[in-house]
Amino acid sequence: MTSPHGHHAFHLVDMSPWPLTGSISAMMLTTGLVKWFHLFNMDLLLLSFFTIILTMIQWWRDITREGTYQGLHTMVVVNGLRWGMILFILSEVLFFFSFFWAFFHSSLSPTVEIGMLWPPKGISPFNPFQIPLLNTIILLSSGATVTWAHHALMEDKHNQALQSLALTVTLGLYFTALQAFEYIEAPFTIADSVFGSTFFVATGFHGLHVIIGTTFLGICLYRLYMCHFSSKHHFGFEAAAWYWHFVDVVWLFLYVFIYWWGG
Repeated sequence: MTSPHGHHAFHLVDMSPWPLTGSISAMMLTTGLVKWFHLFNMDLLLLSFFTIILTMIQWWRDITREGTYQGLHTMVVVNGLRWGMILFILSEVLFFFSFFWAFFHSSLSPTVEIGMLWPPKGISPFNPFQIPLLNTIILLSSGATVTWAHHALMEDKHNQALQSLALTVTLGLYFTALQAFEYIEAPFTIADSVFGSTFFVATGFHGLHVIIGTTFLGICLYRLYMCHFSSKHHFGFEAAAWYWHFVDVVWLFLYVFIYWWGG
């Protein structure tokens, strides 16, 4: 096989400024957070958001050009991307494993500092059969619609794929809105003992992953609308679908153990 770089199927990446601008933006983000926490000034934080968004848009644009128009994403390259996504999701599994470990460590053997009770005395947990159950239905439904979109894409049913993927993005936004409402109405805070800490850290990071996954699927929706995907060449969408199913599975564990059993 040949490529612009010679007789091989691999993609030797061209020089790009986006890793540098992304690193600088990430440093600005952490510094901006510290400035906001201590000086109540959000100027640097807002600037970092702006530069991160610009970097992402231009970096994604370049990768889209490489994979869609320049033909640089050969089967060998796509296979490497596939393994990279699998290992990334595995690292995310271990990331959430640490939160569940902390939750079970505290809930299965509550210490005297929290009254040897779980939930600790004075904590009113959420009713798992209200907003948490609705959010579970929403995420499971979104898992079904993204699978529908994937099968429609593989069968060259472009309109069906667009409709089902748009529905998936809408369900992701709906979930995020309900999660934000739940946080606003929460009867406890992250400062309320280890229960509040483990609850808000675990569900908050999951909410962040839902936002990331919704963004991922939103970009795929735009690319699908622009006819960047075909039935044989759509790994960008496939990776987004894998990530979304991972988010679904993590939420099921959160719902069963933290909302229902732990509450």
